Amino acid sequence: MNRFASLCTSLLAAIAASLPLSALAYDLPDPKITPGAINETVTQANIRATICKKGWTRTIRPPVSYTNRLKHQLMRKYGVAGESLKAYELDHLVPLELAGAPDDPANLWPQPRTGAWNADLKDDLERTLNRRVCQGRMTLAEAQGAIRINWIDAYRRYESGRAKGNR
Repeated sequence: MNRFASLCTSLLAAIAASLPLSALAYDLPDPKITPGAINETVTQANIRATICKKGWTRTIRPPVSYTNRLKHQLMRKYGVAGESLKAYELDHLVPLELAGAPDDPANLWPQPRTGAWNADLKDDLERTLNRRVCQGRMTLAEAQGAIRINWIDAYRRYESGRAKGNR
């Protein structure tokens, strides 16, 4: 990369970092509020009995009575308390399908249902990464790291047209 391109990239990153989170449309969760959390009972050794077992996530999903209360709290923290609850999905940053902590507030955030990087796209990525882990094509830790660090970059890597042919 030449110096000009490098300078532009650095400048854009600095501008983006200085903007309020709402200006970025919550494409990614605020890592100070939602750093992600792992379900420590799931390991690479027991994925066949947990995340790779059909219906397993239903057994650990927190009740709506808990998630609705938490959704209100997190929408206040994210500065979108006045917006429609239906416009946001209370999403696990590290999804249950990849052994994310089911009820840890550090793993949940109000993700927009609309926009360029919405909840439906992240759901597609979650299924793809789960399939790759269960097929032995990547480790659980690799999948967790990819989605936790930057799910949009992971989407571009694993859900692009070329990557889809290699699922």
